[in-house]
Amino acid sequence: MQSAPHPPVTRREGLLVAVLTAVFGLWLVLWALVVPAFQAPDEPAHFDAVVHVATGSGWPAPGTLHVSNAVLAAEQEQAQAQAHGDASAWSTMSELLSAHPGDSTTVNQMTQHPPTAYAVDAVVLRALHYGSLRWDHALVALRLFDALLVTPLALLAWAAVRRVTRSPRAALVAPLALFATPQLASIGASVTNDAPVLLLGGAVVWLATRLLTGDLRTRTLVALGVVTAALVWTKGTGLPAVPVTAVVTLVAGAGVLPVARRVVRTVVVLAVTAVLGAWWWLHNLVTYHRLQPDGYAAIRPHADFPPGSHPSPLHFADVSWGTMARTFWGSPGQRAQVSIGDLLTAVLTIVAVLVVLLWAFRRPRSGPDTRAAAWSLAVFPVLLLALQTASSARAYLDTTQVAGTQGRYLFPALLALVVLSAVAWRRIPRTAGGRRGLAAGVAVVAPAVGLYGLAVVASWFWNAARFPVTVAGVARYQELGPVPFALVVVVAVLVAVGLTLSVERVARWSGPGGTDRLPRSAAVGRGAGATADTRQVE
Repeated sequence: MQSAPHPPVTRREGLLVAVLTAVFGLWLVLWALVVPAFQAPDEPAHFDAVVHVATGSGWPAPGTLHVSNAVLAAEQEQAQAQAHGDASAWSTMSELLSAHPGDSTTVNQMTQHPPTAYAVDAVVLRALHYGSLRWDHALVALRLFDALLVTPLALLAWAAVRRVTRSPRAALVAPLALFATPQLASIGASVTNDAPVLLLGGAVVWLATRLLTGDLRTRTLVALGVVTAALVWTKGTGLPAVPVTAVVTLVAGAGVLPVARRVVRTVVVLAVTAVLGAWWWLHNLVTYHRLQPDGYAAIRPHADFPPGSHPSPLHFADVSWGTMARTFWGSPGQRAQVSIGDLLTAVLTIVAVLVVLLWAFRRPRSGPDTRAAAWSLAVFPVLLLALQTASSARAYLDTTQVAGTQGRYLFPALLALVVLSAVAWRRIPRTAGGRRGLAAGVAVVAPAVGLYGLAVVASWFWNAARFPVTVAGVARYQELGPVPFALVVVVAVLVAVGLTLSVERVARWSGPGGTDRLPRSAAVGRGAGATADTRQVE
């Protein structure tokens, strides 16, 4: 039994994928230059953690790391410059560390995470001789490095969607779909431990799609274990990938491989993940008797509800789910939150969720049966959502505060959501012409949402929240921005040109739209095993 064929990648398609990936990278660079220093979520704490590692301060127990006086001084310089419109006197990192030694009393919660991402960023700072850099230039350098890490997400999105749908057209839309989430660009182009999580989470999903669509080679299996281990090295939000890999490995090859062999393969991938990736979490269990201690425990102690009041499920749901949706689509900002709008966020959320629930898991009228792959991939975002909600609920009951709900915590499974969406949207039209029209519409709308989000953010931070950006906003960027405004214009023009060409090519794609009907040899057993290729089993 053999699978429906995967259409070969033509030179034209390969070139367009390369352009889309480059444009996505430039899009991230643009966000790295437009969002002011320390205005991305938790960026001061992330930057401070990197500085601590770069200066040899180690990685203390959760809740015991304190923000360095040097980083607080940088924030004060920024506040003064915003008041007086002059950043020319900002200090270098060496000047800050020399003039403001030691740590403050402000808790930095980041040591609740593994030190992996911060150690890598510290190597980058040291390679750039960060002491001689102005502090905002050091921060932008780390932003650009994180943007570089996230850029391959566009390539992985194309590859994963192509494997599952066997549709070059749907696969080409996938990188453009990433633009519809301004929050992704904001996070991916900031100083954060989420950047490597985005890359590694995307790689886990891509490898999972390969297994689920017939690539049963041992090297693919081992690669999935290694990448999953690297993901859990980096952040706790990667831990749900472990049961996901188990589910994927058990499902992959059903109908081709016997159950016993699939169980052995599952044990192998979990063993590889455990041997390479469990060190930090075992350390936590042995030392703190918890998988992940709370870095905020010292400043968010237990509190009882006031007399006469009690926990409200409606209040919890309103704050938790509302915050999650807003911070998934587009709500950049460290303290003053800026949003792309409650109405737009609500519409995007409702449409996206309904389309996936109604169409992603159905038996297809034609083409490859993707139900097993869809159900397997859905485990990833569902686990992340369930664990985040449970953690937030515990915190609410313990402290009376609804905290720890962030849409970006779903980003490790972002590519799984992209694949599920691609499967679902392709099933709505009943004709090939309908699929072409829908793909063209998504190719136009998704980048439009992203560009709108960038315009809102730029006007909020640089133009006193007035839209569009005016000459006064440009002048303010010239005074306080990390690079000359002309450089921002150059990057913006490159993004605009690249997006325009890419959208036009995808919308008018004349290549094959995908395999619409299974060949006779693959029509037997339209289940999980129908996607396996016995020629790819080692």
